[in-house]
Amino acid sequence: MKRASIKDIARIAGVSVATVSYVLNKKEGSRISDTTRKKIFEVAETINYTPNKIAKSLKMSKSKLLGLILADISNDFYSSIARCIEDEAMKLGYTLLIGSSDETPEKFKKLTELFSEQQVDGMIVAPVVNSDDAINKLIKEEYPIVTIDRYLKNVNIPGVVINNTEISEYICSYLTEKKFEEIIYVGYDTKLPHLLDRQEGFDKRISSAVNYKKVLTGLHNIAEEVYEGLENNLDLSKKTALYFSSNKLGIAGLRYLLKHRIKVPEDVSVIAFDETEAYRLFPTEISFVQQPLMDMAKEAVRLIDSQINNYINDGEKVIFPAQLMAKDSVR
Repeated sequence: MKRASIKDIARIAGVSVATVSYVLNKKEGSRISDTTRKKIFEVAETINYTPNKIAKSLKMSKSKLLGLILADISNDFYSSIARCIEDEAMKLGYTLLIGSSDETPEKFKKLTELFSEQQVDGMIVAPVVNSDDAINKLIKEEYPIVTIDRYLKNVNIPGVVINNTEISEYICSYLTEKKFEEIIYVGYDTKLPHLLDRQEGFDKRISSAVNYKKVLTGLHNIAEEVYEGLENNLDLSKKTALYFSSNKLGIAGLRYLLKHRIKVPEDVSVIAFDETEAYRLFPTEISFVQQPLMDMAKEAVRLIDSQINNYINDGEKVIFPAQLMAKDSVR
């Protein structure tokens, strides 16, 4: 007869393997509710669970593993911040497990389940649209979790973001003062709050004296949709500025300009979000919005470590200021 395992208990009780491990190993300071504890002990008794003493001795201490779920690790922004988080986590003795959700809630959910099975001590995540249920499940299981770069409006957990609204307001004012006849905002047609904050900040400050256009793309066919949007909206007879609200949009836009031999800043001015090596390949130095990656990483690791060790879960949000790095691409 097969020996009952903590995976069996977790499946029957409807909680994570990590939660069962916390309860059965009687770890001090855990935030797991009495109701959940009682249910786990009842299931364990019902299926005659007998702990493996060797495995138990190995799991009495923390795993010193952290899960990091990003939208796309191939994106320069996320690969850079992952490296910063890894460096900071290692200083505290943690090893990082990293996964990309590819902007899909199904893959995001699978990664949370996988990391939970690996018994990570906590997770740092960049939420995707419709990932609320997966995150709420972790919260219900009282799992240490922190958001990075992004947040969800209806989920109150600790997180690290930048001042998306304010920096876009500043960029808009900066461009308006340059007396452009036309400004084109290139962003996303999305429900992600941090990206909507960027768009709303720009909308808030745009002058009625400027011809204002928007090119909004999906998250998956960026290059094609940016090409089409610029083809239909860019009027080189006017003094025009382009604001790309992410590095992926910026790279796609710059490729379009190169392909059509449109000069920057002679024919059009450009500001893009985030620093990326791809900008360095362009003939003109591109003005960009710089995010304080190291500061964000340090704070995310601090927040997750605080939860793991002290079980703090007060929904603390830490907002860092981004800044415009003005180069030669705006005239």
